[in-house]
Amino acid sequence: MAQRILETDGLICPFPVQEAKAAMTELSSGDELVINFDCTQGTEAIPRWAAENGYGTKNFVKRGPAEWSITVIKA
Repeated sequence: MAQRILETDGLICPFPVQEAKAAMTELSSGDELVINFDCTQGTEAIPRWAAENGYGTKNFVKRGPAEWSITVIKA
């Protein structure tokens, strides 16, 4: 299992999801993508995108006043 960190701070939605989609194509089953983001809409859009694509999620945490991190696991 590999882990990749995707820094999308400063990108407005829907760009964090688009970046995550592209990054997931490079990962193998079981690999994890840690997405750091500061787009408020991403708090709903990223978990929804993950669920719609059959990816698991964990470690959804608030890193600061308007910053979050979520780990998406490729199925």
